[in-house]
Amino acid sequence: MARSETRPVVLLRSTAGTGHTYVTRKNRRTSPDRLELRKFDPVAGRHLLFREAR
Repeated sequence: MARSETRPVVLLRSTAGTGHTYVTRKNRRTSPDRLELRKFDPVAGRHLLFREAR
């Protein structure tokens, strides 16, 4: 399966400043804005907001 330019790999970085990251893909056509998800941060020990870093 070829890499697609419409679904790039994005890095989700914790807003708590712990340095923990997640890697995911997103569709640029349906969500052109920066991605924000609530995920678990094992360094902080709780669920936090993770924002897309470019």
